[in-house]
Amino acid sequence: MIRGATVLALTLVLVLPGRTVEAERLKDIAFVEGVRENQLVGFGLVVGLKGTGDKGNATMQGIANMLSRMGLKVKAKDLKAKNAAAVMVTATLPAFPRAGNRIDAVVSSVGDAKDLQGGTLLMTPLKGPDGVVYGLAQGPVSIGGFSAGGGGGAVQKNHPTVGRVPNGVIIEREVPLSLRGLREVKIILRSPDFTVASNVAKGINRLLKSEYAEAVDPSTVILGVPEEYRGRVVELMRLVEHVDVGVDAPARVVINERTGTVVIGDDVRISPVAIAHGGLTIEITTEFRVSQPPPLSPGETVVVPQTDITAEEKKAHLMEVSGTTLGEVVRALNRMGVTPRDLIAILQALKAAGALKAELEII
Repeated sequence: MIRGATVLALTLVLVLPGRTVEAERLKDIAFVEGVRENQLVGFGLVVGLKGTGDKGNATMQGIANMLSRMGLKVKAKDLKAKNAAAVMVTATLPAFPRAGNRIDAVVSSVGDAKDLQGGTLLMTPLKGPDGVVYGLAQGPVSIGGFSAGGGGGAVQKNHPTVGRVPNGVIIEREVPLSLRGLREVKIILRSPDFTVASNVAKGINRLLKSEYAEAVDPSTVILGVPEEYRGRVVELMRLVEHVDVGVDAPARVVINERTGTVVIGDDVRISPVAIAHGGLTIEITTEFRVSQPPPLSPGETVVVPQTDITAEEKKAHLMEVSGTTLGEVVRALNRMGVTPRDLIAILQALKAAGALKAELEII
């Protein structure tokens, strides 16, 4: 977590209002081991398209297999179904699913279909990593956009080869997980940290007025279930997840070189250092001129490009930059008048020189 962040993007420097975060709820920074989502995937067919389906053999073979299961035997090479498309169907199985519950499915074309608009997904088994079917997906596909064109022109909104089937998956199998009879609960931190793990254990013990919780590593806290809560783990976790935990995130600077975005955390410090940053500007201009031959001559009129190249190196001055607070760091960097892309190079040099007191993360 980056607190009191400062964002520098393009030529804009934005300082977010200072916010001191002393504590976070345990439920916001951790989860109980085993209480997690699972991914499902399946291969299916979308039918009912308006001539925008696949032309590949895989789709035809899928249709032939489906018809064979229904008692109609046909050969894949005899099929020409432009109104069908082969798709991959994905869904996210929530924690503690119950048979009969419904979740959304995402449908993505795997062939050369141009548009899934108006299509209907046929019944598709969705399997987990263990190869077991946990749900069945079927229903109309909604792409939330359109694609149309003709006469050399086209217009498109959103992505017409990916859509959703709202509440299109019926859960058929439950993930075996029960909290009844547990003697201990493992609490996993989303961002491992020694200080936070210790604070979690102390906060839980303070709530329960006894030493029930123990931090065993930076990401795991083991909570022994008190005798009075045996068989009532849900009630115990209802109390524990609201415990306020002191969060101590490391100082961090995150930069994105593709977009020129820089995020500086509140705890970032810069030791006194002198910086000289100059740039070389190269400008290339091309002007096209027409050359015509004299009258009645055998020559031809031609276009002659004329290119001018100029180079200019900006003067660089040494400037002292230091700061013990985020505001001082921002003001010192702004005085240099650097762009975000120059700032990225400066931050990398500061880190290499040991003057930047923070983690430097490039995404």
